[in-house]
Amino acid sequence: MNVRRPLVAILLAALFLVPALTSGNMPRGLPRGTARRGIQGGMPPWSQGAGPCPSREREAGSEATVGRGKREAGSPSKLAYSQQDVSEFEKRIAKLNQQIRDIKAKIQEGEKKESSILSTLSRIGLTKKLIRSELAANAVVLERTNGELKALRDDKARRLADLEKGKQSIEKTLVTLYKFGRFDFLKFALKAENTESFFTESKHLTFLARTQETIISGYLTALAELGATEGRLEAKRKEAANLIRASEAKRRELEAEEKKNRNLVAEVTRSRKSYEQALEELAESAKQLQVLLKKIVDEAYSLPFSFVPLYEKKGKLPWPIQGPIITAFGLQKHPRFNTITQNNGIEIAPNKEKAVIHSVHPGRIVYADVFEGYGNLIIIDHGMAYYSLYGHCSEFLAAKGDAVKAGQPIALVGDSGSLNGECLYFELRFKTRALDPLQWLKGR
Repeated sequence: MNVRRPLVAILLAALFLVPALTSGNMPRGLPRGTARRGIQGGMPPWSQGAGPCPSREREAGSEATVGRGKREAGSPSKLAYSQQDVSEFEKRIAKLNQQIRDIKAKIQEGEKKESSILSTLSRIGLTKKLIRSELAANAVVLERTNGELKALRDDKARRLADLEKGKQSIEKTLVTLYKFGRFDFLKFALKAENTESFFTESKHLTFLARTQETIISGYLTALAELGATEGRLEAKRKEAANLIRASEAKRRELEAEEKKNRNLVAEVTRSRKSYEQALEELAESAKQLQVLLKKIVDEAYSLPFSFVPLYEKKGKLPWPIQGPIITAFGLQKHPRFNTITQNNGIEIAPNKEKAVIHSVHPGRIVYADVFEGYGNLIIIDHGMAYYSLYGHCSEFLAAKGDAVKAGQPIALVGDSGSLNGECLYFELRFKTRALDPLQWLKGR
C-alpha cells in the first residue's frame, strides 16, 4: 500500500487545521459532505485509550444541556395557579373589597346620627364586621401569596437541578478540551487511516470548542435567572410576613372592639337609666322593622319553586340553632328593674362557639343587612306571607335573593346589636304579625 500521498495530504491538512481548532473557526475548503458523512474510516485515536471521544461527549451531554438551557434559562417560572384560579382569587378579593367599601360607607353614615346606645352598638358591630372582612381579604391574598411562594420554591429547585446537570456537562467538556488541547496533531494525523477520518474527527473537536462558549454562556444565564428567582422568592416571603403582621394587628383591633361591646352591654345591664334608654331605642327599632316588613309584604311575589306551606309545618319546624332560650316571646318583666317589655321573638344562646344558623323552612332571602337593634339581620320569605327573621348574626353565609332549603346554613351566631351577648334573635311572622316561635318549632 502506498501511504506516502495520503500521509503528505494529512500533514498539510494538520498544519492547516491547527489554528482553526485553537481559534474555533473551521477552515474553508473542506471536502463537501464531511460533516454529514461522519466517521467512515478506522477507529479514532481516543477510542484506543487516548481519552473520550468528543463526538460522544457532545451527543451524551453538551448538546442536550445547551438545548435545555436555551429552552429553560429564559423561560418564566411556572405559575402556581391556572388563569382560571387567578380569576377566582381576583373575584373573591373584589367581592371582599366591595363589602369593605359598603361597611365603611355605613359606618360613616352612622356617625352622622345622634349618638345612642343602639347606634353605638351598631357602630361597634359594623367595625367588627369591617375588621373580619379585612381579615378575610388578607387571608385570600395570603393564600395566593403562599401558592406563589411554593411555585417559586419549586422553580428554584428545578433551576438548581438544571444547573447541576449543566455544571457536570461543562466539567466533562473542559476535561475533554484540556486533554485534547495538549495532544500532538502530528501523532493524531499519523494515526488517522485516511483523510476523511481525519477531517471528520477534527470537525468534532472544532464543534466541541465552539459549543464550549455556548454551554458556559447558558450556564451563566441560568445562574442569573436563579438569582432573579431567589430575589422574587425573598420578596414574596416579605409580602407574606407583612400580611401575617397586618392580620395580627387586625385581630388586636377586633379584640378591642369586642371589649368595647362587652363594656357597653355591662353598663346597660348594670344601670337602670341606661337599660330604660336602651328599651326605648329598641321599641323604636321594632317600629322601623314593622315598616320594613310591611314593605316586603307589599312587594312579595310567588316563590319560583314548589314548597310545603309553612302553616302545614306548625309544631314541626326544625330549630335554627341548638341551645337554651334566654329571652321568651311576649310580655317579659325584668327581674331587677321591674320593667315590662314586649318581645316579638325569642333569643337562643348557642351550645357552642361559631354555631351555624339554619333556615327553618324553604324560601328566599329578601333581606340580609345590618338593622339597628337587631345587628346583622336575615329575613326569609317562605311564601303565602310567612316570614322568618334571624338577628344578631356575626356573618352571613347566604345573600339576598338566594333560594334556601330547610336546614340550610345561612349565617353564624354572633352578638351584633345584642344586649344579651352572643345569641340568635329569632322571629316568625305572618304578614307583619309576630307569631310565637315555640308554637311552630318542634317540641324538645
